[in-house]
Amino acid sequence: MPDIQYLKLLAEKYPNSRAARTEIINLRAILALPKATEFFLSDLHGEFDAFQYFVRSGSGMIRMRIDEVFGNLLTEKECDELAALIYNPEAELKRRKKSEPDFDAWCKVAIRRLVAVCRIVSNKYTRSKVKKRLPKASSYIMDELLFADDVLDRHKYYDEIIDTLIEYGAAEVFITDLTETIANLTVDRLHIIGDIFDRGAKSHVIMDYLMSNRGVDIQWGNHDVLWMGAACGNRACIATIIRINVRYNNFDMLEVGYGFNLRPLASLAEKIYGDDPCEYFRPNLLEQNKYDPIPPELAAKMHKMISIIQFKIEGQEILKHPEYKLDKRNLLLNIDFDKGTVNIEGREYPMRDMNLPTVDPADPLKLTPEEEEVMVALESSIINSEKLQKHINYMFEVGGLYKVMNNNLLYHGCMQLNENGTFKTVQIDGGRYRGAAYIQKLDEMIRAARFSPEKDRPEEAAIMWFLWLSEDSPLFGKDKMTTFERYFVEDKATHKENKVPYYKHMDSEEMADKILKDFGINPKIGRILNGHVPVKQSKGESPIKANGKMFVIDGGISKAYHKTTGIAGYTAIMTSKHMYLAEHQPYEPLREDGTQVFHRPVMHLVDSVTERILIRDTDTGEELREQIRNLEALFDAYKSGLIKENY
Repeated sequence: MPDIQYLKLLAEKYPNSRAARTEIINLRAILALPKATEFFLSDLHGEFDAFQYFVRSGSGMIRMRIDEVFGNLLTEKECDELAALIYNPEAELKRRKKSEPDFDAWCKVAIRRLVAVCRIVSNKYTRSKVKKRLPKASSYIMDELLFADDVLDRHKYYDEIIDTLIEYGAAEVFITDLTETIANLTVDRLHIIGDIFDRGAKSHVIMDYLMSNRGVDIQWGNHDVLWMGAACGNRACIATIIRINVRYNNFDMLEVGYGFNLRPLASLAEKIYGDDPCEYFRPNLLEQNKYDPIPPELAAKMHKMISIIQFKIEGQEILKHPEYKLDKRNLLLNIDFDKGTVNIEGREYPMRDMNLPTVDPADPLKLTPEEEEVMVALESSIINSEKLQKHINYMFEVGGLYKVMNNNLLYHGCMQLNENGTFKTVQIDGGRYRGAAYIQKLDEMIRAARFSPEKDRPEEAAIMWFLWLSEDSPLFGKDKMTTFERYFVEDKATHKENKVPYYKHMDSEEMADKILKDFGINPKIGRILNGHVPVKQSKGESPIKANGKMFVIDGGISKAYHKTTGIAGYTAIMTSKHMYLAEHQPYEPLREDGTQVFHRPVMHLVDSVTERILIRDTDTGEELREQIRNLEALFDAYKSGLIKENY
């Protein structure tokens, strides 16, 4: 029986036996509902438009629901058009206003069809939960239409509601609200398995979107912890996030989205590399900047400038942290400025670019006074960016290095293994750790860095830089990061980054079982979902590993990977009866004529259960049962007179 003091606190919310009994009835009823749908996405890399489409479309689930309701009533084209309205209501409404001879009549039909779809996607929830997810301005009207009965006398009542919406010019807003509600109810739980940041131009927009939604958790990826370390003030992380996003031409995100001051970097780059074409530093122009269109020539100079600063700061970090075992990566110290070569792991290679005016051969890691000014400006911008700090706080609030939920183990990258598949022991922070204990220790260190005193935070956050590029990082998964070589050494053999042993054992069911057991999951029913390494579907690779116990769901949503993978990402979907892998084609933006092509994903059914999974069978169900036990104890305390009832 719970402590009497706890029951007294609980009594403040449920002041009498009637209130406690009502809540017990409610929670028991919820336990009998089907498990709501969970979505798993990874490696978003700033691709907001594609990500939003995946979520709004339910990664194909909404189209399946439309077929359930209207498959025998509407044509394929009409079903596609209804789906398009849900996926992008603003664009479809704008198009219909131009093309429909009677727009009001079209609105009336659209509302009825959307209500029918909304009913079917809401049938797994209590009416109370559905009402909480309805837009405030439309909640009363939507509630009336969604929970309408089939009594003939009430049809005129519902017709009058819709007619009045149209008469008062509210139909478009109501249609948009309905589509938002359908999308929100289709995805009950959204698991983001790492790498929201970098490459794409709209990481900040993705973060805003996630923060506006319920039921989100994030498993940090290597790009995420890099931004988290930067937000804590670690200079190596700061220089790296700027380099990556200058490389990908993401100036709108850096300067407008987050308010970073890049002017000192641009000025110094122009001054130092004015006559240097910086040909190996040309930016990847995946998207054009709207608000801050930096010329590619200047972007290349800025890219080279921040790269040199990064290598200097990383070299300093390596010297400060010998325990990270990164000495062989301190390559600025290995340059022979007379011969124009660099020594990499005992072998000399010609440097293809020796225009390094800010690197002092006598002290290669020392920042020049002007470089120091650049870093001070960047530090100030990042630490004082209200939006970034809000986003990073959210990452800590809903995120972690891993998550166990409903017998699923979620993590972004890999586990540290020896060549023979056993767990590798890693020494960190004065201790020795392996397997799940190592992941848990790193999670603790990341959190400790964020909440340490401000003066210590940048140094404590070095662990996040370690996780970005160390062979012992479960987020990186390679023997080295060859950024320096890719810029300065022609020999492509030096560019190779070898994967850690985990990736050699991914098809081993024995390995998957061992990992699941280490995290306290029954391997007979457990699964592992991770991302990080794009699945090259075009080369015949499968996202399903270890006899169906592991799913690698990075299919390359980032534009940078489309040619490599042959597709544009996977979504893992778990309903109360099925598990699907949705295989996506590249997202196509709105066309000039107002139309948009939405590619229907290929839905791979990978698992089914004979009996529907109910909420009582989930982790949420266990939490509800605990609440019921406490309420039953409170009810008994009321009945025995131990606690006085209030009415």
